[in-house]
Amino acid sequence: MSAAVDGAEARDGDVAAPPPVSDSRSMRRALADLGEGLRQRELWALLGWQDIKQRYRRSLLGPLWITIATGVTAVAMGLLYSQLFHEDIASFLPYVTLGFIFWGFIEGSILDGAEVFSSNEGLLKQIPTPLSVHVYRLAWRQLIIFAHNIVIYLVILAIFPQPINWTVLLIVPAMALLVLNSVWVSVVFGILTTRFRDIGQLLTTAVRLVFFMTPIIWSAKSLQQVAGAESARARIVEVNPMFHYLEITRGPLLGEHVEFYHWGIVIACTVVGWLGALLVMRNYRARVTYWV
Repeated sequence: MSAAVDGAEARDGDVAAPPPVSDSRSMRRALADLGEGLRQRELWALLGWQDIKQRYRRSLLGPLWITIATGVTAVAMGLLYSQLFHEDIASFLPYVTLGFIFWGFIEGSILDGAEVFSSNEGLLKQIPTPLSVHVYRLAWRQLIIFAHNIVIYLVILAIFPQPINWTVLLIVPAMALLVLNSVWVSVVFGILTTRFRDIGQLLTTAVRLVFFMTPIIWSAKSLQQVAGAESARARIVEVNPMFHYLEITRGPLLGEHVEFYHWGIVIACTVVGWLGALLVMRNYRARVTYWV
């Protein structure tokens, strides 16, 4: 009788044992995903380059179309708006060209980042790789496009020399910040857009609006001259975060002094963005393959 009772108690104990707790929604797993994806650099580097080749497959000039399209647009806009704003073409054309080049990197990171997972549904479901592989693939692809486009600036620099000095070296940390922002933007918007597809459409509209509100085809100095340096309309440009991203990247290549507060704002945005990316990765990383 006592043996039967002991057996019943053992069975009751087995039933009452709590199930193992999954750590899929943990910060450790999110960081492991980012780290493992970074170590698979050969994979995402190859995929990123294949994206470029596939886009211009069977074209005569191949990836050079990236340079041609950006160059024609930048030169045309620079010539037009230099006349409208009565700007010196020798300084305004390099300004506009760099604005288009860096804006292309930012815009591509946001819009392509929003589709980074939904556009790779097959790979996500068939190949067991970290989610971050596709994010690094996108950032690498944007760097390749940037390398093609920066050639335009070098050509214009040969025609219209700029007063470049040692501050040109600041382009290295500036580009590092751009890449870091590209990664967190792709993580956040990529996961959220996979769950809520309307976000992609909203981002497209918002990016187009921000383009005209950012000093790309117009300069903050010209706005100050029209509205007055102390005018609220002249200072409202400071509210736009994209203005500060362009300042830290475009300024060194134009030989201009970049105020420290521009760097401070960009670094603050980077930190906040990465905190948001880690939070999103922790909570929703495991669900992406079910949402695509």
